[in-house]
Amino acid sequence: MNALTTDKLPVVVIGAGPIGLAAGTHLVERGIEPLVLETGPTAGSTVREWSHVRLFSTWGELIDPAAEKLLAPTGWVRPDASTYPTGGDWAERYLQPLADVLGGKVRYGATVTGVARAGRDRIVDSGRDEQPFTVHIQSADGAEERITARAVIDASGTWSAPSPMGADGLPALGEKKTADRITYRVPNLSDPAVRARYTGKRTAVVGSGASAFTALALLADLAKENDGTHAVWILRRGISDNTYGGGEADQLPARGALGLRAKAAVEAGHASAVTGFRSQAVERDGDQLVLVAEDGRRLDPVDEVIVLTGFRPNLSFLSELRLGLDERLQAPTALAPLIDPNVHSCGTVYPHGVNELSHPEQGVYLVGMKSYGRAPTFLAMTGYEQVRSITASIAGDQEAAERVELTLPETGVCGGAGLFDEPENAEESGGGCCAAPTTLQIGVGAPASTGGC
Repeated sequence: MNALTTDKLPVVVIGAGPIGLAAGTHLVERGIEPLVLETGPTAGSTVREWSHVRLFSTWGELIDPAAEKLLAPTGWVRPDASTYPTGGDWAERYLQPLADVLGGKVRYGATVTGVARAGRDRIVDSGRDEQPFTVHIQSADGAEERITARAVIDASGTWSAPSPMGADGLPALGEKKTADRITYRVPNLSDPAVRARYTGKRTAVVGSGASAFTALALLADLAKENDGTHAVWILRRGISDNTYGGGEADQLPARGALGLRAKAAVEAGHASAVTGFRSQAVERDGDQLVLVAEDGRRLDPVDEVIVLTGFRPNLSFLSELRLGLDERLQAPTALAPLIDPNVHSCGTVYPHGVNELSHPEQGVYLVGMKSYGRAPTFLAMTGYEQVRSITASIAGDQEAAERVELTLPETGVCGGAGLFDEPENAEESGGGCCAAPTTLQIGVGAPASTGGC
């Protein structure tokens, strides 16, 4: 197939979440036909699964500019830019209307099961770059289909692959057998059945990010109303100045407030922190569970466990493509050094685009949460900039692809916190990522004045 013929094919976008729909929008703006494939029955199906959680970004930070332009003629009313939506609000008031405008360019109930070069497995070199992509999908009724595409933008996220409790990255011994008492999501305590599950119970919360903060805050509120409700916060490292995030120094105030609420829960006695606990096993003790650490420590029994240790990308359906991924984070190799949590504790990363997101396999891109691999702290604004740059490149506008005008908020957390358990590790790297936000150019790197983040 020649280049002229290939250019007439659609660009397949995997996932109709915030970043996938933004990608579709930018392609339409560029005059390129997108086909957005969504496993679920609606736009933002994954977002709807955490519809009860309030975002720490405002509406003004959650709406892609190109999408707003596409929505404006339909009579869509832009929400107050200064307010904070829940996941449900985001899906209903923005994602679904955007998907409706895209119309037949979004296809629901379509699960991507494989992506490859037409007629070439990953071994074959000959004529590889000239071949289009083949995208294998399975419909909700089980029917299989193959679609040909000029490029593939994978915005499928990481929600389907939560990280396990085990400190070595594998499930703790007994974790699968005790799955009836373990959840990997922030519980919706406004649901009476879910609320009853945690009322008057001891619940272990494993994790140290924004999701863990949210769960601790919700359980603390429940503890104020119901005696006997208590959270046990399991931390793999010690408590240091940045354990609770940026606090009042965070330029995303709602994100800083989450950490402060978690701190208040501990100080008020509604939650107790267990530090340096690297889970190895979980055992049944009658109707309760006992967590066991690598050093042999055993916690007092708990009734429930909430594991919020992050997510990881599902790369199985991309196995026939030649991806360039960092061996630690499973993020694109050029992006990984900017977001490596072994070095950075910052909740932002320099704006980046096609140069940092390209792979040895030309024409395939991982974007959104999936581009971060196992790294945390992704912001929707970052994803919108990613797809703006990538779609410009696909359209042949390399100048626009390499230009960025995006300022991201800092967390107020400086230095490299590391991932291990000694709190003093947080002080080793020094440096600073709390300088004033700066407008940066993709591929140019950080100005020297911004310090070490």
